[in-house]
Amino acid sequence: MSDTTATQKQYVPRVLISDDARKIIDDLRDIHGELMFHQSGGCCDGSSPMCYPADEFKTGDSDIYLGDIYGCKFYISRDQFEYWKHTQLTVDVTPGRGSSFSLEIPMGIRFIIRSRLFTEEELKHLFPVH
Repeated sequence: MSDTTATQKQYVPRVLISDDARKIIDDLRDIHGELMFHQSGGCCDGSSPMCYPADEFKTGDSDIYLGDIYGCKFYISRDQFEYWKHTQLTVDVTPGRGSSFSLEIPMGIRFIIRSRLFTEEELKHLFPVH
């Protein structure tokens, strides 16, 4: 199920979130306040979505805003977006400790991405990237 803002409702969302991931975000918000996600293609767990306090990770020209998930902005590196632009991403969680700076790591879990290809019809109505 998507979690979109009013401006996104007319579009097919590029990124969604699982119910399990929502619960973790609730716990993390209680500790860290507002959150954001960044998906890079870097080393370590760079292929996993990273969760940060909203004011601690600076995005730049090499990042693309894909939309909001459960009140969190979600960005992806431009290079990674080129690989995944035809897929809808779903942020989920799995047991296991990743090797990253993402906020959930001390909880013994990590965020992961599940994906599926957009249909031809969905590709015509995607949330615009910027």
